[in-house]
Amino acid sequence: MWDDIPPWDNEKEAEAPKQKNKKKHSSVSHIERTDKHIYRRAFSEMNLLNKMGLEMKDGHSYHFITGGDVDALSYLQLAMKFTGTIKHMLFSTWCMAGEDILAFDEWLTQGKILKLDAYCGEIFPNTYAKEYALLQSVFKKHDCGRICIFKNHSKIFAVHGEKISVGIETSANINTNPRTENGCITVGYEMYEFYKQYFDGINSFVKD
Repeated sequence: MWDDIPPWDNEKEAEAPKQKNKKKHSSVSHIERTDKHIYRRAFSEMNLLNKMGLEMKDGHSYHFITGGDVDALSYLQLAMKFTGTIKHMLFSTWCMAGEDILAFDEWLTQGKILKLDAYCGEIFPNTYAKEYALLQSVFKKHDCGRICIFKNHSKIFAVHGEKISVGIETSANINTNPRTENGCITVGYEMYEFYKQYFDGINSFVKD
């Protein structure tokens, strides 16, 4: 779709183990946000911006189909150019990567996000144990909201910003996933409130 974006690494979307003896997802104990990861997302964010123009209008929806070179967090970064300080945001994903958790940590530290809630799939605490522990540590550090684990496969951002509010729906998890994916950004407080009311009613499998 876009020739100026370098190819993504051949990373595979996580799948829950189907056999008892199947090796679980491996994860390193030390995670860094690499320049390659940051620049790659910057390219995808720039191309999304070029496709949609230079503004987000209230009541408008922006639909995308991408050829494996845009991940879910790129949509959020694009929206953050227009939201101003985010008063509250929730995200929903089946799984996520360590570098993406560190991105949230950075935005919370910088005051770009004031309150954050996380909704993750039931596989996340065990199959992605170290990423889950990292997410817990970030939430404890900032005392920013709640982490909810349940039978979840939805990919959502609901964002209430000081300037605009948006709902973001994608087929991609919050991790690198080099596949064709769809995404939609809908501008309006009603979309944020629609998702907030639903996720506020979810009870977590895990009691921290």
